[in-house]
Amino acid sequence: MKKIVVLTGSGISAESGIKTFRDSDGLWEEYRIEDVATYDAWLRNPELVQDFYNQRRKQLYEANPNKAHFALAKLEQFFEVQIITQNIDDLHERSGSTNVLHLHGELKKSRSTIDPELIYDINGWELKMGDLCEKGSQLRPHIVWFGEAVPLIEKASELVAEADIFIITGTSLQVYPAAGLLMYAKLEAAIYLVDPKSIHVPHINHLTVIKEKAGKGIPELVDQLITEEI
Repeated sequence: MKKIVVLTGSGISAESGIKTFRDSDGLWEEYRIEDVATYDAWLRNPELVQDFYNQRRKQLYEANPNKAHFALAKLEQFFEVQIITQNIDDLHERSGSTNVLHLHGELKKSRSTIDPELIYDINGWELKMGDLCEKGSQLRPHIVWFGEAVPLIEKASELVAEADIFIITGTSLQVYPAAGLLMYAKLEAAIYLVDPKSIHVPHINHLTVIKEKAGKGIPELVDQLITEEI
């Protein structure tokens, strides 16, 4: 069975109503990234950071997967599929994808501020100051903030290196180290880039560019891949 690896970014979730943080004004929900998405921001004003992610979590509970999410889940009927996502939402899981690696963390989880191995599901949308881990430290959002290491990037690169087909959608390929995953693809791998914008990529063999939003381009690509396979 062929292996498909899919790298997704904020563009796929934007079609479900989840706003991205790389808009033209450099703001995320009217916040500066430096004020809500860095470890220094957490040290300066943890209440603000906590509230910001509580609002993102609340928004997520009101959002639903879209056609692109469901199409990627459909691939599992015909291929071995691995999703690698830069997104912190759970829309891939809710659409039926069973193998999802979250490079930048998960919005519906928290973790200890003194032991990163202690990770907990959040009950509901709110994580409060005073919510503690079993070792007595404050819980923070289970998010990889700007400037922090990406613990799962090595695992992600190994998965990309195994892919027969590599699909990229919803990402500008500007955020590293995730953007560098493309370089791990096998020379013979078929690579598909689905995005309405013109994205600069280095010269790559077997690259097909589909200039559509994920909600249109991904279902069409999935149907094409399934037809070719059967």
